[in-house]
Amino acid sequence: MLGYFLSILGVLVFMVMVSAIRILREYERGVIFMLGRFDGVRGPGFIFVIPIIQQMVRVDLRTVVMDVPTQDVISRDNVSVKVNAVVYFRVIEPDKAIIQVENFYNATSQLAQTTLRSVLGQHELDEMLAERDRLNVDIQTILDQQTDAWGIKVSLVEIKQVDLDDNMVRAIAKQAEAERVRRAKIIHAEGEMQAAEKLLGAAAILAQQPQAIQLRYLQTLTEIAGDKSSTIVFPLPIDFLNQKKP
Repeated sequence: MLGYFLSILGVLVFMVMVSAIRILREYERGVIFMLGRFDGVRGPGFIFVIPIIQQMVRVDLRTVVMDVPTQDVISRDNVSVKVNAVVYFRVIEPDKAIIQVENFYNATSQLAQTTLRSVLGQHELDEMLAERDRLNVDIQTILDQQTDAWGIKVSLVEIKQVDLDDNMVRAIAKQAEAERVRRAKIIHAEGEMQAAEKLLGAAAILAQQPQAIQLRYLQTLTEIAGDKSSTIVFPLPIDFLNQKKP
């Protein structure tokens, strides 16, 4: 009878010891509580948790890639857009991540959504489209500061997409077309101005050299004569015939 009792006792002790063994991977840490009080962070590797007296919460230290759901944002110039993003963060202090906040993943997600709306709402649409890198840094800095108390490090924020409604897309297309027309007109006007300056300089040179005017006149006649499809009457100024060589 005693032997049977000892056998049962041995089995129970073995089961308790097995249940008390924990193996944590390299990227895991265990937050230990002794009778409800924080008792330290352990791991990785083999650790022993006293049943009933101690409890352990596993924490993953790997970088988490979190999608921020699409948010409705009104820009500073009153344009409504839909924006989504992705946030990269990881736990660097497991004890704070468990003790200071109920669910650090959900808390970070909610904070990322509100921060995204707040930061983008302070900028105009053109800035959202052209200055994403600066906006990414601004959002990442704010999130990193806010989550520091939770033992979380936000390493990167990327705005993935900025969606506009159809009316705004058409308006932007018209604006871009008008800008291209404006630039084309400016380039054409600058070309006319440069051509006029060159012609003015050429006229000044020809005025100083009458023989050059005669040569230009003859060159023009040669070019016109090459086209035999029509008859051209070209007046010859008498002054050209009466000019003498200086």
